[in-house]
Amino acid sequence: MSGVISAFLLVFAGLFPIVNPIEGAPFFLALTPNLSTTERNALARRIAINGFMLLLGSMVLGPWLLEVFGIEIPVVRIAGGLVVTALGWKLLTEEQWSDHGSSDVRPTATRKVGAFYPLTMPMTVGPGSISVAITIGSKKPANGVEFTDFAQHVIGAFAGVVAIAASIYIAYRFASGLARLLGETGLEVMVRLSAFILMCIGIEIIWNGYTALSLAH
Repeated sequence: MSGVISAFLLVFAGLFPIVNPIEGAPFFLALTPNLSTTERNALARRIAINGFMLLLGSMVLGPWLLEVFGIEIPVVRIAGGLVVTALGWKLLTEEQWSDHGSSDVRPTATRKVGAFYPLTMPMTVGPGSISVAITIGSKKPANGVEFTDFAQHVIGAFAGVVAIAASIYIAYRFASGLARLLGETGLEVMVRLSAFILMCIGIEIIWNGYTALSLAH
């Protein structure tokens, strides 16, 4: 059970600060001004499902594709850890920064906004989120571990992605209420605290990659 919890926390704590659906909720509202509550709720559900599939696919297939191209997994961990740490640093220090691509996504009177583009990607799951998902996917248990340990890791990681998708749905479905409840100060505190946790995760991933390379060579 500890393996399940550990994998769940790794995935959720690593992805939530970057996906950050609470920060994306105001953009979701701004891009869907003419939709009814029912339509907006259905759209939030589709975005959550799209985000789940995109993140899960990145975690499962991303490391495998890199391995096919001859890139060692420890190298992927170090590079990905640097990306994660850099993203965490940006969130922690910059006044305005987001992986949601809000500057490239502007609502217009004639523009039709799709559930996948731009609402899922890049507004909700951007390049930074995908990079983090690939990096976390590369951190799966090494060959030779017991099947029980591997199964616990898979279950925990899957549950973590499900939790991210659920947080996207809840944040977007109740976007108007969340914006009023948290306010600017509450959102700021959540982003900065999450960013520090993200930096710690990035440094740990770099260290794991370096250790694996040292043992291999």
